Amino acid sequence: MTRSIYEQVLGAQFENLHPRIQERFGFSSKDHVASIGQGVMDRIWFAKWAALPLAVGASRHIMFPQGGRSIPFTIENYAYQDGHGRETVTWIRKFQFKRAVRHFDATMIYSTERERIVDYLGNKQHLAVDLDITAASNGGIRIRSGDQRFYEGLIQFTCPPQLTGTADVMEWYDEDMKKYRINVLVTNPVFGTVFHYEGSFEAQLIPLKHIPVDAMPLREEARE
Repeated sequence: MTRSIYEQVLGAQFENLHPRIQERFGFSSKDHVASIGQGVMDRIWFAKWAALPLAVGASRHIMFPQGGRSIPFTIENYAYQDGHGRETVTWIRKFQFKRAVRHFDATMIYSTERERIVDYLGNKQHLAVDLDITAASNGGIRIRSGDQRFYEGLIQFTCPPQLTGTADVMEWYDEDMKKYRINVLVTNPVFGTVFHYEGSFEAQLIPLKHIPVDAMPLREEARE
């Protein structure tokens, strides 16, 4: 039986997650379900000095130079095997601002070579990011980014930390609210906070026959 990529990387730690977190992170392509959620981001903030690189990233669904409060939010997680036979999970995040829908998309795979989850940011998988994933003391899941690699045709290199952002993501289930809560903080070792959002959402598993075409990346990168 195929285990979810999060079960593979967490091992025995997976049992320390809250049951609702296990539900959201415990399905694989063999289960034919998707986790679909919607909620509100209480606050989205970005550093003004980072507006230009964030705008470039926005064209490929990697963060965006826009902020606000009480922003409607949706998240779609689909599990499938990609064209290279790797177990994959999508992260399709949409933020509904008054005049635009902003995207922050990614696809995660479990890399047997690296023995960790690799996160391909954006809709063209140009950035591959190593992830460190642990179970938090509150039953949530914590995801921290590590080395980042850029792939474009014959070009490939590891990105210097000074030119990138390190993400620290915390997702947990709030029993009082009966909702999932999320806090995402992206920082740069030189300039400090780059991007931040926090809020809450509800999510449920739904039966799935086919993954929507617009949830798939525009290209798949074989290099991990």
